[in-house]
Amino acid sequence: MCFYEEIEKGVKTNLEFQVIEGGNYDCDLEIKAPDGKSLYKDIKKQYDSFAWTTLVAGTYEFCFSNEFSTFTHKVIYFDFEVGEEKPLKPGMEHAHTMTMMESAAVSVHESLNKIADYQTHHRLRETQGRTFAENLNEAVLYRSGIEFAFILFTAFVQVFTVRQFFSDKKNRGAT
Repeated sequence: MCFYEEIEKGVKTNLEFQVIEGGNYDCDLEIKAPDGKSLYKDIKKQYDSFAWTTLVAGTYEFCFSNEFSTFTHKVIYFDFEVGEEKPLKPGMEHAHTMTMMESAAVSVHESLNKIADYQTHHRLRETQGRTFAENLNEAVLYRSGIEFAFILFTAFVQVFTVRQFFSDKKNRGAT
């Protein structure tokens, strides 16, 4: 599955991805520049991030592939960041001396961005772990059901066999 993004020249860009569920939790990723040149290509990665600065303006393409595991569907989280974050208030993009209040506000803003990023990563790990646990629980349920049926079948066979040992066939025919 491919995604396309129109990006100007000289823009800092970052793509981060993580496979959340499916198969061995891995996929292929390729990022191509507008001229068709491959900027990044890796196979069977569970998670990764790639940062680059665009050299030409145009439509950039990033494609996730699952061709080595076509029977298993995958769920992939990705975060595609293009450009710098806008300043907190107009006029702050130019270098000037900030007041203590502005400096504290910027510090709090940066800390909150880090917290949001950490929360996203923890949610992804929790989702991946929960999916793994649910799949494991389902497999255990099926196996235990099969084992229960086998034990029940064995019990019936044993009861039938023991009854055959103690049944008196000679007396039944005389009556």
